[in-house]
Amino acid sequence: MPLTLDRLNAASDAEFAALLAGTYEHSPWIVERAASRRPFASLAQLKLALVSVVREAGDAERLALLRSHPELAGKAMVANAMTAESTDEQSRAGLGRCTPEEFETLQRLNAAWNAKFGFPFMLAVRGPRGTGLSRGRIIAEFTRRLGNPVDHELAECLRQVHRVVEMRIDDKFGVVPALGDRLLDDAETLAAHSDPGYAERGELTVTYLTEAHRACARRIDAWMREAGFDEVTHDAVGNVVGVYHGASPDARRLLTGSHYDTVRNGGRYDGRLGILVPIACVRELARAGRRLPYGIEVVAFAEEEGQRYKATFLGSGALTGRFDPAWLDQVDAAGTSMRDAMRAAGLRIEDIPAIRRDPPRYLAFVKVHIEQGPVLAELDLPLGVVTSINGSVRYLGEVIGMASHAGTTPMGRRRDAASAVAELVLYLERRAAAVPEVVGTVGLLEVPSGSINVVPGRCRFSLDIRATTDAARDDCARDVLAELARICERRHVAHTLEETMRAPAAPSHPDWQARWERAVASLGLPVHRMPSGAGHDAMMLHTVMPQAMLFMRGLNAGISHNPLEAITNDDAELVVRAFLAMLDDLAATA
Repeated sequence: MPLTLDRLNAASDAEFAALLAGTYEHSPWIVERAASRRPFASLAQLKLALVSVVREAGDAERLALLRSHPELAGKAMVANAMTAESTDEQSRAGLGRCTPEEFETLQRLNAAWNAKFGFPFMLAVRGPRGTGLSRGRIIAEFTRRLGNPVDHELAECLRQVHRVVEMRIDDKFGVVPALGDRLLDDAETLAAHSDPGYAERGELTVTYLTEAHRACARRIDAWMREAGFDEVTHDAVGNVVGVYHGASPDARRLLTGSHYDTVRNGGRYDGRLGILVPIACVRELARAGRRLPYGIEVVAFAEEEGQRYKATFLGSGALTGRFDPAWLDQVDAAGTSMRDAMRAAGLRIEDIPAIRRDPPRYLAFVKVHIEQGPVLAELDLPLGVVTSINGSVRYLGEVIGMASHAGTTPMGRRRDAASAVAELVLYLERRAAAVPEVVGTVGLLEVPSGSINVVPGRCRFSLDIRATTDAARDDCARDVLAELARICERRHVAHTLEETMRAPAAPSHPDWQARWERAVASLGLPVHRMPSGAGHDAMMLHTVMPQAMLFMRGLNAGISHNPLEAITNDDAELVVRAFLAMLDDLAATA
């Protein structure tokens, strides 16, 4: 019989430890210390309590925990000396069926890893969905992580241990995260569509109105219809819109959604998570025959990333009446104008003004999104409530000095453009770090036609400054631009600077932020509040209606805009459950 929380909560301390035996490898102290934290209202709360015990332990205990685990395809496996749990997990990944070459590679990696780190390599080999990683993927991950710093891998290996334990607990309780599994499967299905030039390399790139982009729209359309939406349409900019009516078709609607385009060589969940989660929720409502006091409108935004054309937030901007007709004359790298691309896709440009929503018809805009950062992963928390989307400003600049011979130009006589920009980069780093929740980045740095033996005469650069408030952002930008002028005057160089983007901060509406907080708490999880450093479609909707967001933890230290972007089925299950809880909370007060 599967274990139940009622039984676990009612057990003696000794019985509690026995019921959860085998979760943490050869480390019963973790379960024993967690017993005093009962009662547990949810499985998520139990898992987090175990994680908290490890977080509160000393460095020596955490290191001993890692060293209690067997190597992958190591001596313990060969000697058949692993625990039943580890034997099962390594078997699911096929590590007992390694070819001689694979086995030799793993032994070499184990030796190199132990020499560098002093504890075994940890990887949840059952993977994000629990079905097992391929041996090739395990070896690739092993190889990649071998290059990481020791402190990074100490934390990452502990996170991998907790993921292993999470799946072992699911097994003990007979829990299958079916909603999470479906979400991961759908994200994988959508990722099968990628633009030419990237698809051949196995990279995910979907830019506005390409064939891959239109294939994604068709797939989302089909899922919405299968889920039970009452209306599914495609609008004049390519957004896919699904409506699930409330108890009355005339009821006000809750607006949600996200984008389905991607950056080049991006991840599977950025944007798309915010489409798949509400579709899953509507599927559950329709399955149960439930109608809420309000309708739900899910918009899969056709464009947010600005990858094919310089027109970010095109999809959500159209809903707020901010589609700029000048965008239509932009051309992509192949010389195709946006106007021609839209016509080729069968979109009616003249209908774009009609996309604009009437704000009084809507309650608010809410969305879920992968965090795109390391905070939740480092805190071992699956969900975080967004307090504000950072305001941002971007510039493209160039410093113009004088190119000269690297050997014959004395140091005091140089007009080095690159050194001037390097000085600015370091100033930006110091200035942004001096104020909480301000970040500054120089992501582009180029010496045109540079040569190893020439003092740089020109240096191009970018500036990206973000903060939770517009005032903090603008104060930082003002100081950085003033410092640029001072540097250039002192070094006798000139500069140009163009502001290319400015987006206001979008604080979450207090009432709607509180709804997300109650939803997270209802799962037995602590409420962690955090800003969003990345921009989102919600920034556009914020200008016309209340908005609030929920973040979900990402794997691999939260990396995003990258093929390593990943989530687990258990976290996906929690984010769907949180969205459903928020819908119920709203239904109780609407």
